[in-house]
Amino acid sequence: MRLVLAVSAFLIVSHAAGATDAVFPSSAGDLKVQTVASGLVYPWSLAFLPDGRMLVAERPGRLRIIAADGRLSPPLGNVPKVYAVSQAGLMDILLARDFAQSRTIFVCYAEAAEGGGRIAVLRARLIEDESPRLDDITVIFRQKGPVSRGLNIGCRMVQAQDDNLFVTLGDHFGPKELAQKLDNHIGKIVRITPDGAAPADNPFIGNRGALPEIWAYGLRNAQGLAFNPADGKLWEQEHGPMGGDEINIIEKAQNYGWPRVSYGVNYDGTPVGSGKATMEGVTDPIWHWTPSIAPSGIAFYTGNLIPGWKGSMLNGALKFELLSRLELKGNKILKEERLLQSMRERIRDVRQGPDGAVYLLTDNASGRILRIVLAK
Repeated sequence: MRLVLAVSAFLIVSHAAGATDAVFPSSAGDLKVQTVASGLVYPWSLAFLPDGRMLVAERPGRLRIIAADGRLSPPLGNVPKVYAVSQAGLMDILLARDFAQSRTIFVCYAEAAEGGGRIAVLRARLIEDESPRLDDITVIFRQKGPVSRGLNIGCRMVQAQDDNLFVTLGDHFGPKELAQKLDNHIGKIVRITPDGAAPADNPFIGNRGALPEIWAYGLRNAQGLAFNPADGKLWEQEHGPMGGDEINIIEKAQNYGWPRVSYGVNYDGTPVGSGKATMEGVTDPIWHWTPSIAPSGIAFYTGNLIPGWKGSMLNGALKFELLSRLELKGNKILKEERLLQSMRERIRDVRQGPDGAVYLLTDNASGRILRIVLAK
């Protein structure tokens, strides 16, 4: 049985300097939520640079660097034009594991294609001189399959210890059964090298008609992707239809069932696929939210600033406007604590900072970067 702790009351505390922090209760103690930066337009992703500054993606098509005092840089130069429609645009950013030496970053975004947009991933170098910009830009991957009108876009990335990239690709709210077919990238997670090639040990290489980049399939709209530092396993979180938002542990060659099974129903109330939540040959989620909270962004908390959260999985929520903390024991989720509900902010991304604080991106036209620590 799941235990949900709903905590929502808050208090505004004023600083002598005139700034204000919001204080919210939690099982770990009162939380202080500080505004680090504001004035961002639909910020989608956050990466910490080695010196503690932040690189932030704005969905309409801008990258900015945020200074320690919260100042926003002008938009970086040479960022490609994006297909900024509905949920699509400039989305995830990822620093290469050797960024300190190479200055390499990866960007997942929607580019215009005939009839709509498709996901692309580029590799570039971040140049910071008198004209900060991207340089040596190479598009290393493009999604194959029907284009999107900006819905169910996916577009989260992580880089493994072997340097290969995992990228989530949504089902584009199109023909659902494509997520079950291996001749396209719709509703898939792909695994590619930093140059965009399919690694030789990908599971479907050599399968006639299968695209070699595919790692896992049967997914709907994955909005969170992260390695659990406790065991190195890859966790994914995705939007269901009406109900049935899922958390999955992603494994090689596995089928996660969409659109044949779901804990939710179609938006018109009709059953999804078989009308069942599970079936033979399909990997079940380890958690689902019904009704849907529209989760987005994952972080596994390993810091010391909020000791009560250590080992927890943190998830933003768009629809329910909250932060969901899931208490873990191995691969099992024991209970959920719902936080920051009265803040009334759609949370697009969740990150642990190098200082051990939790950072959130709020999803609106006046987006903010928030920093969470204990109030005492």
